[in-house]
Amino acid sequence: MNVKESVDEAVSRVAAAIGEPARTKMLFCLMDGYARTSTELAMVAEVTPSTASVHLNRLKEENLVKVVVQGRHRYYRLGGPHVARVLERLSVVAGGGRDKFVPHTPSRLRAARSCYDHMAGTLAVGLHDRFHALRWVKANGDAYDLTAAGATAFEALGIDVEEVRAQRRRFAYACLDWSERRPHVGGALGASVLKAALARKWVVRELDSRALEITAFGRREMRARFGVEV
Repeated sequence: MNVKESVDEAVSRVAAAIGEPARTKMLFCLMDGYARTSTELAMVAEVTPSTASVHLNRLKEENLVKVVVQGRHRYYRLGGPHVARVLERLSVVAGGGRDKFVPHTPSRLRAARSCYDHMAGTLAVGLHDRFHALRWVKANGDAYDLTAAGATAFEALGIDVEEVRAQRRRFAYACLDWSERRPHVGGALGASVLKAALARKWVVRELDSRALEITAFGRREMRARFGVEV
């Protein structure tokens, strides 16, 4: 078997994995960047949970999806931006649009809440995205480190970066947000950001709830400092 034949067979195998209607529905559903459970994807593909598991295993074998384990839950995401590009091009050829993911989380929890000792929700995901856009953080897999500009920026927020690094825990990583199904910043850095936000009264804790109320002052600060609209 020559190299060209090997590539041809690989392309055929991947195309067959994409081409099955139920798997196609799952893949296009994941194109919005949100992660979903196998149960949710079963509903999207209109198949039983056991059949969905078989389909997802096939997609995983071809590296078209990857599994993100978050506590007791397993979520599925696209295998990477290259998969999204292929699907996007196929979508252009085929025509038509896709429905967006609509979370059903109560609005007060979805906006901002605590996730263990760090921040979660729409606000946290927005901050995560801005930290990347501003090049304050750099990724190595699901682990994050700070750039020089990022270290300076977080120090300006009153966060002692070296002290945070010295803690006996992961410094920073992508923590999948269960309402937004996109990452927010977890780890020691994420905990420090929440601590700073509470100290500055950007957010306040609600009694008997994980929900965080975003103050009017906090909204102004998020817009001015990070370009995040809440």
